[in-house]
Amino acid sequence: MGKEGARQLTQEMQDYQTMANQMRPKKPLLKNAVTAFFVGGIICEVGQGVQWFFMQHGMTAKEATSPTTVVMIGVGALLTGLGWYDRVVKRGGMGGSLPITGFSNAMVAPAMEYRPEGLILGVGAKLFTVAGPVLTYGLAAAFVVGLVRYLITGVA
Repeated sequence: MGKEGARQLTQEMQDYQTMANQMRPKKPLLKNAVTAFFVGGIICEVGQGVQWFFMQHGMTAKEATSPTTVVMIGVGALLTGLGWYDRVVKRGGMGGSLPITGFSNAMVAPAMEYRPEGLILGVGAKLFTVAGPVLTYGLAAAFVVGLVRYLITGVA
């Protein structure tokens, strides 16, 4: 749509827009960035602690990666189910949404919203509304990459 399709604002509308922009509260960008940094950092430190726990019990760093991921997803799901993780995301913004616990929250939160509709039609149907497409794409991409690797190298 070009300038011809745009609606022309009267002087009164422009004055109102200017006044509204001046009165609008400013976003505390620096405060939000610092808070997100620390919230995300705390979550990552917890994850590092979980990985160290597994390493102290005989696993290598590489072996401890998978169980650490499972534990962090479980913690995110548990905190979402208890209604606590939404507070973390509200305060921490992307610092709470970006780590794997945020992915867990994105899966569990829609399911919790539809819990009154029952386990099958409520929780089960809504559990994968956000994560379903991501998981489907990831599995399909892994299959294609594995197939190409097998065709090129002959190694599964």
